[in-house]
Amino acid sequence: MYIELQGAQVMLNQTNGNWETGPLERPLGRGINFQIFVDSVAPLLNALKQHNWALFRECHDAWYRIAGEERGNRQFLVQDPDGYLLRFAQDLGVRTR
Repeated sequence: MYIELQGAQVMLNQTNGNWETGPLERPLGRGINFQIFVDSVAPLLNALKQHNWALFRECHDAWYRIAGEERGNRQFLVQDPDGYLLRFAQDLGVRTR
């Protein structure tokens, strides 16, 4: 099954022995952080709130230094039932340092 949002696709697959790189132990998503850019994080935050789904990290603005400028993201993290962290982010553009 594929989940698609604004061009980002994630394939969900049942365990079948073809893709396993080692023993599967819960929580399965340890150390995994998927970053997914969207036009706006607000609709996702609203949907999660309506379903009482806790955020792993609240929505915040983060600025990252890249080659003499700063690129901004408005982002939050949510954990799926298998422990995978999903970081949804929207682009805030560039600012000079």
